[in-house]
Amino acid sequence: MISNYKFLHVYLMDSKSIFLYKSSSIFFLLFFLSALVSAQKQNSLNGVQIAFLSDVHLQDLFGKLSDNEYQGVLNPKTGKYTLARTMSSQLHSTRIFNENYFAFIAALEDIAKRNIKYVALPGDYTDDGQPIHVRGLEKILDQYRKKYNIEFFITTGNHDPVGPFAQESGKEDFLGNEGKSQPIYSKDGLYKPNLTIEQPVVVTADIAKMGYLGITNRLKNFGFYPDKKYKFWSTPFAAYTSQNYNYKKAEKAAELSNRVYSVTPGYEVPDVSYVVEPVEGLWLMAIDGNVYIPKKNGSDPKDSKSYSEASTGYNNVLSNKKHLIKWVAAISAQAKEQGKTLIAFSHFPMIDFNDDASSEIKELLGPNKWQLNRVPVEEVAQVFADAGLKIHFGGHMHINDTGIRTTSKGNTLVNVQTPSLAAYIPAYKLLTIKKDNLVDIQTITIDNVPGYDELFDLYKMEYQFLESQNTKDIWNIDILKTKSYHDFTDFHLKELVRLRFLKDDWPFAFKDFFLNVSGKDLLVLANIQTDKDFNFILKNKEALKKEWAEAEQKSNKILAENNVKKEDFNWTGYDFLVDFYRFRSADELALVDVSEKRAKAYRLLSQSFFGNHKEDTSKEKPLQNQIRLFLIIFNKFMHEAPADHFSVDLKNGVINRKER
Repeated sequence: MISNYKFLHVYLMDSKSIFLYKSSSIFFLLFFLSALVSAQKQNSLNGVQIAFLSDVHLQDLFGKLSDNEYQGVLNPKTGKYTLARTMSSQLHSTRIFNENYFAFIAALEDIAKRNIKYVALPGDYTDDGQPIHVRGLEKILDQYRKKYNIEFFITTGNHDPVGPFAQESGKEDFLGNEGKSQPIYSKDGLYKPNLTIEQPVVVTADIAKMGYLGITNRLKNFGFYPDKKYKFWSTPFAAYTSQNYNYKKAEKAAELSNRVYSVTPGYEVPDVSYVVEPVEGLWLMAIDGNVYIPKKNGSDPKDSKSYSEASTGYNNVLSNKKHLIKWVAAISAQAKEQGKTLIAFSHFPMIDFNDDASSEIKELLGPNKWQLNRVPVEEVAQVFADAGLKIHFGGHMHINDTGIRTTSKGNTLVNVQTPSLAAYIPAYKLLTIKKDNLVDIQTITIDNVPGYDELFDLYKMEYQFLESQNTKDIWNIDILKTKSYHDFTDFHLKELVRLRFLKDDWPFAFKDFFLNVSGKDLLVLANIQTDKDFNFILKNKEALKKEWAEAEQKSNKILAENNVKKEDFNWTGYDFLVDFYRFRSADELALVDVSEKRAKAYRLLSQSFFGNHKEDTSKEKPLQNQIRLFLIIFNKFMHEAPADHFSVDLKNGVINRKER
């Protein structure tokens, strides 16, 4: 009996072991198969490319007004009527209004030649969401969709829509006959023209600002609504998942009435965020980062004027659009579980776009300069990284930049700032999915644009009229001598510095000093040993002959040691300021215009200054302190993360620079 019991006991133990062994084997087999399927899905995306075109700001130069016979101004060069804005207006703006139309076409042609099939537009794709420009955008995108089988995916920007609901609007700076300005408004009585310098107002509803309803309905074929060919499409408000997805559910969820949230009690506005799977394994997350906060209680919740503008971005998402964070976390978790590659894009940056120089900018220029209110607080990156986002493409600032943040939990988010086609340097970002969770990111510059000079004869007419009126500070007509779109945008930036930034951005004493100093003098000042303020030194060289001579001798020695010639400092303080803005806008792409030689001179100047004046922060030397801050900012602009061609490992957020 005992032996039989032992036999039975051993048998049962062996059976249990076999069962456990088999169970473990099945578990590991399922785990292995799941990992294999996930890897296969990711590898099947190898070579898939997505182009990101941000801040196109399309103004349909050749659009037709639906309710007015006005066609624009006749271009003698082409014989075509054109709805263009004045050169004066665009040289005072951070973006070009007219030539970017041709740049957009050139970018789409480049994309078509590269056989890229997916294009994302992270907001501000029109001037201000007006019907005439939205129709123009729809027409262009539809042409490329049908001709080249390109799929476009759009998200909102603070210019489209400008407010949650439609509103009357207009512009007074279109270019009219005789070189005068031509006001165009959506309603009679909105603007009273000065007929000496302006034409009578043209009234058309096509220049009003559309709200969510008008824009999403017009552009429904570009991601805002589901398509039967999508593998998956959803919103933050949808109850289904990719596992029980079907088109009918998505169609219902896409209705705008099902995509609203309460921004504050009593104020409901749309949120048209969505996630889409255009090809097996790829999830594109289009985040609507617009947050319209009511200005005061009791105002009309259906009137856009009751709300503040949406330009602040994610700082307001944290406080008034929290449901987005939960949705991002849920979608990120599903993507990870199902082995999907998740790429997010929206209009607003998630990481400081000033190369982490925002604190110095605030100290130098003040808290209300350089749109510092648009800089996302650190919590934004932390929250979205911990929600599961690995990479995000933003726009809004018209700059080229890359930001990286790793949270205390070890999650890394890479924010890629996409340049604007309507500013220096015009470019788009191209993401290529590689094996093993790697993505390759290139910055494709749009340097040569057919037709960019098509309106130059009209601008000459405008210039002649301004001269006849003895207008002060007329724009520099030499911009009409530029030979490429790249040079045109560079000239635009230089004029913007001259006509607007110098006046608006800088402390008077700093500006006065910088506009009257040479590169050679700056190097000597960086090496001088005296307790006097730089401004005093520069104006009293004779009284400080000894100190100046010693500093000059030291400067010459530094130049020799670094194999730099004196002639490499043959530039002015104004040149330095222009290059400062070039780097701020284009990051390392600016080297094509600044030159490596000039950049080396700036680095040498900075090293000398920091070596001799790093502690000059006293009130007795305000100029030294301002220059110290200026150089810190400038060097951060030059030396931060790669922003031209680089790879990102989505597993750990590691970035590696690649040669162009």
